Amino acid sequence: MRRLLGIAAAVLMGFSTGEAAAGQPAPVQSVPGWEAVGRLNIGGTAMCTASLIAPDMVLTAAHCMYDIRNGQAVNPRSIKFEAGLNGFRAKASRTVAKAVVHPGYRHGRTGQFQTVTDIAVLRLDSPISPDVIRPLALAATPERGARVDVMSYSRSHERSPRLQTACQVLVARQNSLITTCRVDLGASGSPVLQTRPGRAPRLVSVISSKARMGGKGVSLAAPLGHALQTLMRQAG
Repeated sequence: MRRLLGIAAAVLMGFSTGEAAAGQPAPVQSVPGWEAVGRLNIGGTAMCTASLIAPDMVLTAAHCMYDIRNGQAVNPRSIKFEAGLNGFRAKASRTVAKAVVHPGYRHGRTGQFQTVTDIAVLRLDSPISPDVIRPLALAATPERGARVDVMSYSRSHERSPRLQTACQVLVARQNSLITTCRVDLGASGSPVLQTRPGRAPRLVSVISSKARMGGKGVSLAAPLGHALQTLMRQAG
């Protein structure tokens, strides 16, 4: 997870968080179908979060596909998706067979225009049956002021996901989404969700990085847009 402090300053110049509320912790079991979110074990040396969006495809952040030590692309087959990991057991586990990174992504660069390209689609070596885990449905990018949730694995929650509810969207642009959800190392690729009581959540964005604004933590996320469908076709 990169600290992009300058991005928040550039995007939100003159904007204040004011009384915007940070996300509130909640049990993941309160979200039907939460098991579609899983941990990416990257060669046993790094981790990110990803979401099942088709029986054989997951969505994550593009920068997760690069070694944090040397900036080189990671071998996709060294990555394991552990869906619904809770404790020491995952609901399903698959090895990644292919990774397709947004063509506009340039590793190592920062900026609000980089956030929009920070997505990648990974094809699994075999599908996960919808009878076991149903993929997350997709929805349009929320508007400013909307409430969203974020579910993530992180350095402090390596084996069980953390759910933050009722985060506020501070900025909603074509190239970035900024929310009051606070994320930690490992949360890159986490789904930004629209949740409805008793119904499966819908995925609206992907966590790219964290920053600080007005002394408060915020998260930057990549809108999905039309690029996602292209990446899914290429991954297939």
